[in-house]
Amino acid sequence: MDTIVEANHAKGELQNSRTLSEADARHVLHPWADLSSLGDDGALVVRDAKGARVRDADGKTYLDAIGGMWCMTVGYGREELVEAMADQARRMAYYTPFGDVSSEPAARLAEMLAELSPGDLNRVHFTTCGSTANDSAVRIAHYYFAAQGRPEKRHVLSRRNAYHGSTYLAASLSGKAADRTHFQYESEFVHHLSSPGHDPDRSQISAETRLEQLLAEMEAEIARIGANNVACFVAEPILASGGVLTPPEGYQKATFELCRKHDILYVSDEVVTGFGRLGHFFATEARFGFVPDMIVTAKGITSGYQPLGAVLISDRIADAMSEAAPAHKPVFSNGFTYSGHPVACATAIANIELMQRENICGHVREVGPYFIERLRELLDSPIVYTVRGDHLMACVECWTGGEAGPNAANMALAQRVDAYCQEAGLLVRPYENLCILSPPLIVERSDIDNIVSILTDSLDRAAADLRAGKT
Repeated sequence: MDTIVEANHAKGELQNSRTLSEADARHVLHPWADLSSLGDDGALVVRDAKGARVRDADGKTYLDAIGGMWCMTVGYGREELVEAMADQARRMAYYTPFGDVSSEPAARLAEMLAELSPGDLNRVHFTTCGSTANDSAVRIAHYYFAAQGRPEKRHVLSRRNAYHGSTYLAASLSGKAADRTHFQYESEFVHHLSSPGHDPDRSQISAETRLEQLLAEMEAEIARIGANNVACFVAEPILASGGVLTPPEGYQKATFELCRKHDILYVSDEVVTGFGRLGHFFATEARFGFVPDMIVTAKGITSGYQPLGAVLISDRIADAMSEAAPAHKPVFSNGFTYSGHPVACATAIANIELMQRENICGHVREVGPYFIERLRELLDSPIVYTVRGDHLMACVECWTGGEAGPNAANMALAQRVDAYCQEAGLLVRPYENLCILSPPLIVERSDIDNIVSILTDSLDRAAADLRAGKT
């Protein structure tokens, strides 16, 4: 009888998973959906998760090597975070954050962020995610200069291959060509510099020469626009979704110094690099040696348990905005219904306390170099063009041996590698011809070994397919 019950239960689960997949195919429009296959039944329906692993609706378990979307930092199923969410929701799920109204979690979290952030970044503007935080950072820069009587200083510098979000302004800041589809983008005051990535394994020039070129280009672009017209430079320390592109050493600080020279605000987009992924709560000063005017954060701030973003603003900027206010009594008319949401802020507080208690950043500094070292073993594969990364953010770039980059053949090959990884119980993020990896920060060396083992086998299988003409 028990066997029959178990068999019927398994059959019901299978039918349920098919029903879920069909419902998803019929009704959900996913972010970055391939519209040519819209309505096809085939989405991976994830049902539950624990630690660094997720399980789909059919009961299959996968090692999550992408950390959800760069954001699942302390791992799935952490009761401390779940309880913090529930306790705050019972006490007060929501109240307006507008004007002179706040909540205990928002005030406490802002204080904690001020303590964790470098220099004088002591003022926090809460948003809902990284996109709205980047939007807000640019609007703050505009407000700051306009309040000083310089409204013409509104142009914004970004970079090709950058990713800053998908709201209108954040998408306009983003510089990934593949993401520029049939939408409209701001082009009057947003300008893109060259992608700053430098791969010493593949580059034909030295890091020093590349740095000189990038700085000369930035100086020339500022001169072309006019320094008196440029408000800010928005920059990821490492370009994450653009392909884990690492600039030549010294680039981040040198561009900051250029901004200082021309009275341009520097916005460091740490949506991915912040909250431990590079081994520090914030990497801009700890890793790259300077304190920006603003830091944008999201993702790891709650470890993905709740949607939340924030802009950390220097006292210099906030004070200047405030001092200009009495003349014409302006209102800072930027914010969102869910800015500083009490449940999200309570979750972020619990997340920070957990990270400090378990020394998550120290763990990343310990296992991160091992992760990159093991991944570089994949360079032995004939279909790996390069491996690049920093601590727990990395990517493996695939190629067929011909032209490098995101052409059709290379992308098809990477998709095949991804499919073999998924078949073997490993989730990597396929983007163009890249396999991007950003595992939860609690990842252990044994997990890293497992990731590399499955990737090695998947690359071998894809290489065999290529030799057999199957790709």
